[in-house]
Amino acid sequence: MTLPTLPAHRLAERPHERRWLIDELWADEAVGIVGGEPKCCKSFLALDMAVAVAGGVPCLRRFAPTRTGRVLLFAAEDALHVVRQRLVGIAAVAGRDIVDLDIHVITAPTVRLDVECDRDALAATIAELRPKLLILDPFVRLHRVDENISGEVAPLLAYLRELQRRFHLAVVLVHHARKGGAKMRAGQALRGSSEFHAWGDSNLYLRRHGEQLTLSVEHRAAAAISAVSLQLATAGGAVALTAIDRVAAESASLVAGPSASPSPTIGHKIETQLATAASPLTAAALRKLCRSRNATVTAALTDLVAAGRIRKTPTGYVAAR
Repeated sequence: MTLPTLPAHRLAERPHERRWLIDELWADEAVGIVGGEPKCCKSFLALDMAVAVAGGVPCLRRFAPTRTGRVLLFAAEDALHVVRQRLVGIAAVAGRDIVDLDIHVITAPTVRLDVECDRDALAATIAELRPKLLILDPFVRLHRVDENISGEVAPLLAYLRELQRRFHLAVVLVHHARKGGAKMRAGQALRGSSEFHAWGDSNLYLRRHGEQLTLSVEHRAAAAISAVSLQLATAGGAVALTAIDRVAAESASLVAGPSASPSPTIGHKIETQLATAASPLTAAALRKLCRSRNATVTAALTDLVAAGRIRKTPTGYVAAR
């Protein structure tokens, strides 16, 4: 018996629009880590990803989901009412109602990736629900092996990779970083075996420096974006992480100083295009005209609509009259 093969030129190509689950943040059908020291909002970030994929809204108010669908979540450390409360808050900030989100929460008291019957039950649940995204939070509650021994960790990560390939879904694994690892490279600061860092197709790392919370991103098959500053914002009782960095063009104009001619912001570019357009323009059309990233345009459109500067119609965006 031989293994199946294909000539390299016959390997399937992935269309550009299928590269991402969440634009620039998480690759399509990627496995990976959301990592950070305790109390760095790892669970909040994972839940924000869930709301983005299930609700079709930008993650962290900036990174647009390219694919949407059902999310399966197991929150091993948080009580179910806490999970619900957090999801309600994040959904509210994103302009969604929790009843409209296709998020399924595993309510079993434990799920052990090193126990065969639990692995079988998880696979059967995925086969039945067919989620686009599986979130397991945190890894330390999913096993009884020694995280420092590669030979014990690798089979568990290999099982999650098998699920990803078998069911064509993305897998987010929340994992702790070492305390005092702030001076180390983010991936190397993950607690336990180096298998965690090597395993991920997309990895997100949260670090806190005093009051400042920073997100760094790395991908196996795409360029990383610059670090993003985050804040845990509260609005009307709703709590959610929000990206607070400005777009690159705005930052460049500040660095250049008041005497320099600032580059137009993405918001100004969008308004200029809409002011001269003979008909509504879609987000895709504006992205091409403004020569900007999908996530940047999506975030700017959301802000402009909220400010009443532009309007969204069934056929696209128009300037406010």
